[in-house]
Amino acid sequence: MSAIQTKYQQVIDMARNAGVKDLTVREEGNILYIDGTAPDEQSKQRIYDVYNTLNPGFKSADAIINIKTGGKEYEVKPGDTLSKIGQQHGVDWKTIYEANKDKIKDPDMIQAGWKLKIPQA
Repeated sequence: MSAIQTKYQQVIDMARNAGVKDLTVREEGNILYIDGTAPDEQSKQRIYDVYNTLNPGFKSADAIINIKTGGKEYEVKPGDTLSKIGQQHGVDWKTIYEANKDKIKDPDMIQAGWKLKIPQA
């Protein structure tokens, strides 16, 4: 294991523990690349929080973290509820609510036409 990989091993471990799919870790030159798809925004944020503790302010240019969030987008239709949408996509309504808190203020009041993020099951 290289020195740069050792430096960022906590980030790699957090990505694995967070359930990042298609996790790839590679070194090119003196730069470590960590790529993959996190199951939700909270998991992705935990990974970046660990990265920030190891590289405060992201000042060092020795690692590039490219973690995306998985899931799909769904347009709310008349008569939809978070529970109904969740059943269609195999996720709990609370998971959808958490992923869309920026848009949904009351989980009982969603509107047709909204585009909601549906996290991976």
